[in-house]
Amino acid sequence: MNRFLVGDAVPWFQCKSSTNPQFNFHSIGGRYIVLTFFGSAANPIGFQILSFLCQQIRHKFNDSHLCFFGVSIDPQDLELNRVQDMIPGIRFFWDFDLKVSNLYGALQSNQDSIISYAPFTLVLDPSLRVIANIPIIDADSHNRSIEQIINQLPSIDDYAQVPISAPILIVPRVFEPQFCRQLINLYNENGGSESGFMREKDGKTIGIQDHSFKRRKDYNIESEDIKTGIRQRLSRRLVPEIAKAFQFQVTRIERYIVACYDSNSGGFFRPHRDNTTKGTAHRRFAVTINLNAEEYEGGNLRFPEFGSKTYRAPTGGAVVFSCSLLHEATPVTKGFRYATLPFLYDDEGAKIREANQQFLANQVINLNN
Repeated sequence: MNRFLVGDAVPWFQCKSSTNPQFNFHSIGGRYIVLTFFGSAANPIGFQILSFLCQQIRHKFNDSHLCFFGVSIDPQDLELNRVQDMIPGIRFFWDFDLKVSNLYGALQSNQDSIISYAPFTLVLDPSLRVIANIPIIDADSHNRSIEQIINQLPSIDDYAQVPISAPILIVPRVFEPQFCRQLINLYNENGGSESGFMREKDGKTIGIQDHSFKRRKDYNIESEDIKTGIRQRLSRRLVPEIAKAFQFQVTRIERYIVACYDSNSGGFFRPHRDNTTKGTAHRRFAVTINLNAEEYEGGNLRFPEFGSKTYRAPTGGAVVFSCSLLHEATPVTKGFRYATLPFLYDDEGAKIREANQQFLANQVINLNN
């Protein structure tokens, strides 16, 4: 039997789906998840379970509260269209090389070393931890268990049974108002360029530009005086607070930018983590320093694994959080949001960054054309 107990965190993985050749499972936190390793839809029990989930209780899966992922190991499920995504809420992974099934313990061997497939369903909470582990022995008992669990799920904000907040640090007065305005003017004088995000492809870290995932423009600060001013302020006002809160000594800064989320394009950045590629593995903390918090609407930070609550530092203030946390910038609905967005790390992280330089590809794929 697979190894998962209630409360266990499940491993992250990448797998091909109908819509994405490298679907990152870690990106779907923030909702309840039904993850079913059914093997093949040609199996009568698997077919009965899928019929129940995708037809009889299909209305339960809406992506905001609950979603379903089925894991198939049978190429004919795809070739013959036995199962299909039903957006919102229902998607399938094509695990034809058995890597995900093996990772999750669906492959078992007996004393004669004969491999068999042991199907099961996991119900996960918004932080990707196990609520229930249901073996698939017969379809009826499995389906009754699933329906009972789903019907008892509380709201996303109540999943921990007590109010929770994201483990972040908010520090006011890191930049003074005059310096904030200087940085905004710098952006407006020079303009910004399309800002992408990093992904792994064929073992390399590459840039991606995709307006369905991120809409933002950045100005890379060139002035050494401005860079020095940023470093001095972070060193005096933010680094000591990070040491106090997280027992981490920051020694390095990555990137000096002024970012702009524009309401005209609905500027946003969908849920992501900042250290999931070889080229970003050195990052320890992300920092958002708002430059004009009173001048726009929307544009807050949200950490889906910790509920729907959003966060906004005051002008000149910083929000600091681990790069491992799933987070998003909600759409700016009015005005322009300006921010400075450095990543912080230490000497050990610098060694990782140096070692991983070989995996950085000078390549940007534009998916907007």
